[in-house]
Amino acid sequence: MILVFGKTGQVATELAKHSNVTALDRSQADLARPKDCARIIADLKPRGIINAAAYTAVDKAEDEEDLATRINSDAPATMAKVAAQLDIPFVHISTDYVFDGSGENPRHPDDRVNPLGAYGRSKRKGEQGIVAAGGQHAILRTSWVFSATGNNFVKTMLRLGATREELNIVSDQIGGPTPAVAIADACLTMIRSPGTPGIYHLSGSPDVSWADFARQIFKQGNIACKVHDIPSTQYPTPAKRPANSRLDCSTLEAEFGIKRPDWAAHLGPILTSLKEAEA
Repeated sequence: MILVFGKTGQVATELAKHSNVTALDRSQADLARPKDCARIIADLKPRGIINAAAYTAVDKAEDEEDLATRINSDAPATMAKVAAQLDIPFVHISTDYVFDGSGENPRHPDDRVNPLGAYGRSKRKGEQGIVAAGGQHAILRTSWVFSATGNNFVKTMLRLGATREELNIVSDQIGGPTPAVAIADACLTMIRSPGTPGIYHLSGSPDVSWADFARQIFKQGNIACKVHDIPSTQYPTPAKRPANSRLDCSTLEAEFGIKRPDWAAHLGPILTSLKEAEA
């Protein structure tokens, strides 16, 4: 049995579809109480652990950094320690927000990190705690996650595009939209056949701006909403977003044979699923 922390999030929802997975929601495993997570692992004795739960309210984290740190750092570090003691693999999902978004080149897992805000700092501390725990760990950084469930950019664009003739969308932030199902599949591959412990990257291909991502959503969704490019300065947020979220995913492919997913190809089935849900 593979134990998954998280049940209703985008990636956790995809993981929970597999028969050999036991997924726990917040009522069963509260990451704000790391010791409880350790006890659950010790009691269930799974053959592997995937942490797909996190504090993801990027802007709210600026005011709740202590809580974000407990959930994104203390809890996964505790999980990793127990996993190392039991000698079982542990996979943890992290984020592009550990980088400051400078430059234009894709970031390699070994590149220097420099989080811009509380959310990124909390996730980076989690990475450090996992690495310090040792064991069969793998940290999978990803970006711009989307699916038919949860809150994400695709669903926001569909909602706004249905009632607006035009939208202003940020065009100076570049990254790879990543289907949640691709992240889930990668986590399962990594947990079933552990490779070299360390940090890996996975993001969708090709890299685009938020504005171009929106255009593709409207195109495939047959929505007549015009997109106007704007700079990030015209859309201020409490937490600063990385301008460059491009990720170098070459080590993931070399170690596990996992290639970057074509996000546009995944978008169609998701849009169809959302349309069917509305019918």
